[in-house]
Amino acid sequence: MPLTICTWNINSVRLREALVARLLTEEAPDILCLQECKSPVEKIPSFEGLGYGHIIARGQKGYNGVAILSRQPLEEVAAHDHAGLGHARHVAARHPSGVTVHNYYVPAGGDVADREVNEKFGQKLDYLTDMRDLFSAQKPERAVLVGDLNIAPLEDDVWSHKQLLKVVSHTPIEVAHLEDVRQAGNWVDVTRDHLPEGKLYSWWSYRARDWSAADKGRRLDHVWASPDLPTVPGSSRILRDARGWEKPSDHAPVFASFDV
Repeated sequence: MPLTICTWNINSVRLREALVARLLTEEAPDILCLQECKSPVEKIPSFEGLGYGHIIARGQKGYNGVAILSRQPLEEVAAHDHAGLGHARHVAARHPSGVTVHNYYVPAGGDVADREVNEKFGQKLDYLTDMRDLFSAQKPERAVLVGDLNIAPLEDDVWSHKQLLKVVSHTPIEVAHLEDVRQAGNWVDVTRDHLPEGKLYSWWSYRARDWSAADKGRRLDHVWASPDLPTVPGSSRILRDARGWEKPSDHAPVFASFDV
């Protein structure tokens, strides 16, 4: 049976508990990885009644936070504090299928793409460097890396490559750092492997009066896999409709299925 994994920056799991429940009910992934939960672990809502009785998480009050929800038991295998920020931005768990799932929430990096004047941008680059070093030292096997990586790497991952080249999330230095992470682990960008052509977004700003009509999006949310883990061909997709649900996150869920 295929293993379906979904990743979603939920932008407060307590505020959007009903949206998580809707996704689990309508889409029924085997694993749901959430970022920006903005909650201590003990206050993350339970979804056991929907069949998701297992959770591995790291939390903070009102900030950051990552969680992995599963139908089957999970074994926690890591929770890295890259760049020594003291933030709840990573957790990893092993599924009974033997697949290890890394759930990441990479720092956004602030508004100015210059580490000399913007500490947050420097922290983002340092965070990515630590990710690179981790996967250089420990090559992933039967692993998936998902999450809000806060970088849209390709020209078709943003609404305007030319206009966003100096905007944090699409600058060349960020793209290069993310590519270093990907190459360090020999990761496959599953979504772009399945959907190689055309514009593709997973995030749309709240600032747009009509986000869908303006369609000024970015692909900030990713699903990567180690090369030894076969995917179900064509299974990766972005649930754009979820961006239009009532009181939505500004991110849409991203899916992919694996042949385990």
